[in-house]
Amino acid sequence: MKNHYGICYNSEISGYLSIVETLKNLLSLFSAKFSVFSVDDLLSGCDFVFVIGGDGTILKTARFYSKLNVPVFGINLGHLGFLSQASVRDLENALEKIMQEDYKIETRTMLECGDYTALNDFVIKGIESSRAANFSLEIDGKFVCEYFADGLIISTPTGSTAYGMASGGPVLAPDSDVLEIVPICPHTFSARPIVVPSSSKIKVKGQKYCISADGQEVFNSNDDILINKSEFSAKLVLLSGNDFYSVLRNKLHWGIKPSKEVSND
Repeated sequence: MKNHYGICYNSEISGYLSIVETLKNLLSLFSAKFSVFSVDDLLSGCDFVFVIGGDGTILKTARFYSKLNVPVFGINLGHLGFLSQASVRDLENALEKIMQEDYKIETRTMLECGDYTALNDFVIKGIESSRAANFSLEIDGKFVCEYFADGLIISTPTGSTAYGMASGGPVLAPDSDVLEIVPICPHTFSARPIVVPSSSKIKVKGQKYCISADGQEVFNSNDDILINKSEFSAKLVLLSGNDFYSVLRNKLHWGIKPSKEVSND
C-alpha cells in the first residue's frame, strides 16, 4: 500500500462530488492517508493519484506528475475515457485491486517543445488558423518535405488514438518506441503520415505558428519549432484485463462487425 494517495477532481464535470466521497470512504476502510484537490490546484507529496474526469483531466494531471514520477489512475466521467481505467460502476472493485497492488504501471513517452510538454501531441497551425499554411519538415537535420496543410500533428503513441487517428494517422501501440507526424487535411494526395524513431529531432520551419500541447496549452512561435522526446515520462496505472487492445475493442469498437439492421418488412 502507498503512503499517501491523491484524489484529483475536475469540478467542471458533473458527478465528481459523489465519486470523491466514495473514494474517501473506500480509502478510509483501508486506513489510507489521502488528500483531495482540484485539477487546477495540483499538489505534490502524493505517491499515487486518482484522477476523476475525462481524458483532458488525465492528460493535465499526468503531465504534472510525470516530473514527480508519480503514477495516476483515471476514473472516467467524460465521454470516451480512452485513458481511464475505471468507470463509476466498477470503482469499488478497482480500488480493491489497487490496495492489493494488483496492477501495473505503464511508462508513456512524452514530447517537449521549449518549456512545454505533451503526453498526446503537439499540434502546429498557422497564426491564421482558418487558412492552410506551409510546413517545412526536417528530421535529425535532414530535409524531409514541405506540407501545405491545415496543420501538422507531432504525436506520441499515446496520442495516436486522438487527433492523429482522426486525421488519418496510424494507431500505435503505447509501448512503441516511435513518434508519428501527421498532416491535417494536406492539399496534395502525396502527403502521408510518417512514423519515426522516438530519438528523432523534429524541426518545423516556415512562418509564424500557433502550437497547442495536448489541446490545452497554446503558445505562438516566430522561430523554428523544435520537438523531441521529453526526459520525463507519464506513469499510467493499468488494471489486469485492461490491455491496449481490449480498450480498442471496447471503446473504439475496433474490428467489430456491425450488427444487422432489423427489417420491418
